[in-house]
Amino acid sequence: MRVFVPRDAAARSVGADEVAERIAAAAAAAGREIEVVRNGSRGMLWLEPLVEVETPEGRVGYGPVAPEDVDGLIAAGMLDGSAPEIAVVPAGGAALGLVEELPWMKRQQRLTFARVGVIDPRSADEHAEHQGNKGLQAALAMSPADVVEEVVNSGLRGRGGAGFPTGIKWRTVLGAESDLKFVCCNADEGDSGTFADRMLIEGDPFTLIEGMTIAAYAVGATEGYVYLRSEYPDAIETLNAAIRTARDRGWLGANILGSGLNFDLHVRVGAGAYICGEETSMLESLEGKRGMVRAKPPIPALEGLFGRPTVVNNVLSLATIPTILANGATTYAAYGTGRSLGTNVFQLGGKVARGGIVETAFGITLGELVNDLGGGTASRLPVRAVQVGGPLGAYLPVEQFDLPMDYEAFAAAGAMVGHGGIVVFDETVDMSAMARFAFEFCAEESCGKCTPCRVGAVRGVETIDRIRRGEDRRQNLVLLDDLCDLMTDGSLCAMGGLTPLPVRSAVRHFGEDFTA
Repeated sequence: MRVFVPRDAAARSVGADEVAERIAAAAAAAGREIEVVRNGSRGMLWLEPLVEVETPEGRVGYGPVAPEDVDGLIAAGMLDGSAPEIAVVPAGGAALGLVEELPWMKRQQRLTFARVGVIDPRSADEHAEHQGNKGLQAALAMSPADVVEEVVNSGLRGRGGAGFPTGIKWRTVLGAESDLKFVCCNADEGDSGTFADRMLIEGDPFTLIEGMTIAAYAVGATEGYVYLRSEYPDAIETLNAAIRTARDRGWLGANILGSGLNFDLHVRVGAGAYICGEETSMLESLEGKRGMVRAKPPIPALEGLFGRPTVVNNVLSLATIPTILANGATTYAAYGTGRSLGTNVFQLGGKVARGGIVETAFGITLGELVNDLGGGTASRLPVRAVQVGGPLGAYLPVEQFDLPMDYEAFAAAGAMVGHGGIVVFDETVDMSAMARFAFEFCAEESCGKCTPCRVGAVRGVETIDRIRRGEDRRQNLVLLDDLCDLMTDGSLCAMGGLTPLPVRSAVRHFGEDFTA
């Protein structure tokens, strides 16, 4: 008998550790032999702690479960996989039925997150039993150039925000002449409303290791680094443990799987700078310098870490590589729409009724994500706006909820998919305050290297403050637009260049908040 209780940080924050301990103690007191498995989260965060009981029919879920609910649930037959009619919390809950049959799960196509929530993330055996390392084995049977072309043909684009074709980046690094190359994973997930990188690392770290190893083989790299934000202590611990296990198993280090490939991996912890989510700032930080943006060219693919050719990809990009190699580029590219192929991991947050992770093919509409899967707002007030793509993403009104989630459709609408974060706001939001926050955030997080970003963000806060006070609104709105042009055209990186996106979208769609 196996009972699953997540060790994901979100689940632990609402009592999952105490629930696991209570289940083990109560089962022992009842004379039941069980194994409590600490899995990752399924992504249904409103149901955490979500307890799953293994049965011949599949895993039956109960949630959200509080420690004080455990004794009653066990007495009612939870360890037998029964479905007692017990309200776990006043708002509902109780036995949920087979987890895989829940509507939230059935609406998804989980490729990158296929094992997250299913396995013990610290068990190499379970990783291997669930098709782990199949992608690496397939890659090692191919030439490096063929691996690169497989990634190109899959249509995979960078999931960190820019959406640049992953295979094209790899092809550049492969063709670069150097005695030393690197693979760097950007896990500095600093965007508001995003948590997919954290959940992947905490729920299936071996997949990230496998993806980085495939990248190393494909481009000829021998060293890899994961730049992981300090605010993720559970992810840091989990990934370091997985790296140690991978070395012991021969999945990292010298002569990986007997192939002759030598590649090792290291974790480096950031210091809380948002700007280090930008690839060149991250490389500066990895080199022990202050995290500041580098001018381009040269691009990191040619002169990256310590001046050597470097693959820089996001967690989700690298974690998707194993399924592409295991099942083929054609299979992956069959999902999605237009030039946005495959699946993406969307993250629902803010004032949403059902927050969590949704992995689905590109092409699902914004409204389907927010209303159908997210259940609207937690306050039950009407949705007024959503911000997609982090703090530098556009604010979109409900009139644009028919917008399909793909890179080109969003760009045409003056928005961006970004890292897939979706933050929901109800009708109580003041959009002039949110526009001010965009400038304030930029002023706080700017590396300071370029004037349009460093000074422009401060001037933006001052200008919006004047507008909100009713001072020369017409003239200040014109000045605001000019300032946005300057920051967009003159900033060295996306920090200053994209800050006008939320500001302009707020003014365009919610102009009444700037004139009232």
